[in-house]
Amino acid sequence: MRAWARRVRGGKAVAWSATILVLGTWAGGCVTTDAWFCPWDPDPQLKRTPCLVNEEPIDGGGGAGACGDAGPDAGDACSDAGADADLDSAMAPGFDPTLPQACPGPCVPRAPLGWSDPALLWIGPPDRAPDCPASAPSVGYEGHAGFTAPPRECPTCLCDPPDASCELPAAWRAHASFPCDVPGEVETSFAAPDGWDGACSSTNTVAAGQMCDGVLCAQSLEIPAPRVVPGSCAPRVVEAPGGPDEPGTGGSFATLARACTGTVLASCGDPGTTCTPAPPAGDSAPPEGFLTCIHHEGEQGCPATYPDRHVFYAGADDTRGCAPCGCAEPSGATCSILASAFSDVACSQFVVGVVVSSEAPICSGIVPGTALGSKSASVISFEPGACEPTGGEPTGSVALLGAATFCCRAAPEPEQAPS
Repeated sequence: MRAWARRVRGGKAVAWSATILVLGTWAGGCVTTDAWFCPWDPDPQLKRTPCLVNEEPIDGGGGAGACGDAGPDAGDACSDAGADADLDSAMAPGFDPTLPQACPGPCVPRAPLGWSDPALLWIGPPDRAPDCPASAPSVGYEGHAGFTAPPRECPTCLCDPPDASCELPAAWRAHASFPCDVPGEVETSFAAPDGWDGACSSTNTVAAGQMCDGVLCAQSLEIPAPRVVPGSCAPRVVEAPGGPDEPGTGGSFATLARACTGTVLASCGDPGTTCTPAPPAGDSAPPEGFLTCIHHEGEQGCPATYPDRHVFYAGADDTRGCAPCGCAEPSGATCSILASAFSDVACSQFVVGVVVSSEAPICSGIVPGTALGSKSASVISFEPGACEPTGGEPTGSVALLGAATFCCRAAPEPEQAPS
């Protein structure tokens, strides 16, 4: 970077270019009209901001031509000869303002188009990250690598038994034949009331000897199968050994990358190289030292001049979790009832008793013409079935975000101890 300065002598301005390495602050004193003025001064004689010559301000604080103790109004009395002596003294020995200053750091190959200028990169454990060195004091980038997370521990899903029930059959029928399914035979209702609970019921009686189309109405008794009323199962969760594990927790990066930048306004002799900040004194490079690297957003390949490739990330999106527990529809439910018929209305004169399961109805023969005066039923076995559990399997994934590629100069070979 080139900065323009001017030297004023006898009303004539002489312009040249000089390289400014360090910017300082003015310590006071009287600035003569024959001095170095910074290019940002709109009127250097009014602003009186001195530039640096070989890192020393020209402030008239001493030497030939200085204002001494004459006070702030004595600036015009400062002689050109004295100012020249100060300027010549400040530039000596061997200072040439027309030539670029020597690079205080290493000269390295220029970055390819699209890559950042070289910077100092530190890679290591987050708890050991150093501050940026004085030669590159600004943190230009921080990223991470080495994301690890414990395996997602999902709970075990179970299902409670379904809240099913066994519904008693109500549509009992007397048949004028045996068996019950003779084509064209006559049926007579011996049904129980709706919502029957199995208690003795005398509804829809069939009288003894009752005739149906010229034949006895009651020659067999059909009792439908009881019906399993399906219920639903409540899921039950057996927590994982480590307890509940919420999505997005438990992961961390093992490595921190910190890039440090600084302005080095100096040139290198080879136009294909550029001046970079010097690593701190005693730096040993990897695994926890500073490297000279260039940077590009995204995942990129490295040029031959910077072959050591590192990819870092801004963060991680951990969406891993566990599917919620649920239950499939119940299956395998069965029930059986004891159904009894009586010839009287008080369920005391037994006619027939049969066990009917939910798998099929039953037809039981009776003495033809027997009276059917009452009935009762009770559940003798019931299996509500079971539900297959669902869920509990791992879901989601880990996505690394904000990739950035650093390509570094090859690390120096470690020095071999003398044999």
